[in-house]
Amino acid sequence: MKNIIKATSRGQITLPAKWRKGFDTDNFIIKEKKNSLEITPINLKEIENDYTVFDAIRDNKGKGIKASDLVNILEKIENNG
Repeated sequence: MKNIIKATSRGQITLPAKWRKGFDTDNFIIKEKKNSLEITPINLKEIENDYTVFDAIRDNKGKGIKASDLVNILEKIENNG
């Protein structure tokens, strides 16, 4: 199903209620894919017990990491997985 959805002046879009009601969540992940966006529903209750991806003490000798560096690492994992 294709719908044309217009963004507001603040860049916001509204997902039609028909689509939102089809999922047991109001949280979504949006991924940029070349010339499109992929919107995936995510149930936060299902991932509450998920593991820690990065722990500064465990993974970086107690030092922090720049957010951009972490994003790059995660993108490499996603592209190789």
